[in-house]
Amino acid sequence: MLTARGVTATEIASHLHVSKRTVESHLVSIYRKLGIGSKTELIRRGAEFGM
Repeated sequence: MLTARGVTATEIASHLHVSKRTVESHLVSIYRKLGIGSKTELIRRGAEFGM
């Protein structure tokens, strides 16, 4: 997961050829589905799942 490696939304967007807003929208959706509120929590949850 790029976010867990510290890659910014802007960098992810450039890599995937989408807008920064698209990346941010997907991250918000992921946060909501996992019941978390921050990138730090996302990284922790990713580690729990071996990502």
